[in-house]
Amino acid sequence: MQTRILGRSGLQVSALGLGCMGLSTNFGPPTERETGIALIRAAVDLGVTFFDTAETYGPFINEELIGAALAPVREQVVVATKFGFDFEADTGQRLGLDSHPDHIRRAVDGSLQRLQTDCIDLLYQHRVDPNVPIEDVARRREGSHCSKQGQALRSVRSRRRDDQAGQWRPARRGCAERVLPVVA
Repeated sequence: MQTRILGRSGLQVSALGLGCMGLSTNFGPPTERETGIALIRAAVDLGVTFFDTAETYGPFINEELIGAALAPVREQVVVATKFGFDFEADTGQRLGLDSHPDHIRRAVDGSLQRLQTDCIDLLYQHRVDPNVPIEDVARRREGSHCSKQGQALRSVRSRRRDDQAGQWRPARRGCAERVLPVVA
């Protein structure tokens, strides 16, 4: 599997990563836990080292799934997760955006526990919170000990670019057979 360096962080990842959201939410019923674990471990066996999740996927159950699946190989892979939403404690219902520094700390603590790890390789803001200056978010993250190597904080401009890029999904265009052999 080819690899890439993310930005200037020096964080090396496989050219093909696995976005794990669909295992728990948004694309039909959640995948059975053991099936999800088997799929993630098969991806590792094929050379995938970059796995993306977020606290909002499920919510929380996707991070738990990733944590369980990657625990045996945690030192060999890169895990990315996202923060930025507030949830109702009893129901898990998403209440809205929250990127206040104290909330980021709580979100990171929860993600570390669910991911069964002591560090998050790549942590970034899921959605820009218009009520919190981006500089406050960046300062909170810089002061955190949760990110081992790479750090990414998406600006409003890159968020818009990512939203536009997300409108074209290779898997939905039927080109996976052409793309996957190229990055393997």
